[in-house]
Amino acid sequence: MTDRSERVVLALGSNLGDRTATLAGAVHDLADLAGVTLAAVSPVYESAAVKLDGVDETAPQYLNAVLIIDYSGDPYDLLDAVNAIEAEHGRVRAERWGDRTLDIDLIVFGQRSIDDDRLTLPHPRAAERDFVLAPWLDLDPAAAIPGRGLVRDLLAATGNAVRRAADTALGAPTLEPRQ
Repeated sequence: MTDRSERVVLALGSNLGDRTATLAGAVHDLADLAGVTLAAVSPVYESAAVKLDGVDETAPQYLNAVLIIDYSGDPYDLLDAVNAIEAEHGRVRAERWGDRTLDIDLIVFGQRSIDDDRLTLPHPRAAERDFVLAPWLDLDPAAAIPGRGLVRDLLAATGNAVRRAADTALGAPTLEPRQ
């Protein structure tokens, strides 16, 4: 751990199982990580599944949310932690961009730029994904992806087909640790 925390944006998605319960559990699990202070949880959005060859209208719909955390650790340690949380929630990596119980992506990690075989920051496709941009914009109207631009402008360029999910909430902006 470092003494200095950095602002991190995480995108969560689920299209299999009890999507709302899975996302809510993941929010709690992330908030409980060492070095994490949960700053904000977006409203939940629903979106079509995006596969390698485009939108798959026959696949189950995704529920999506964005978290903003302050994290005092290494980006690779956080990546390992989110991968473990995905696995705990039943994530199976059988098909690239396949249906899943839980997906957690690191979108931005402060102003860091990383591009190696394990991690690319900022996330390489976040600027094109309305299901990331819309919930993030709800949390921070001045949000920007380093090197890509303002989230509001990037969202406008997507055509914004994502919509807020009805009667779905993952919790208050700050959550109490589970007992």
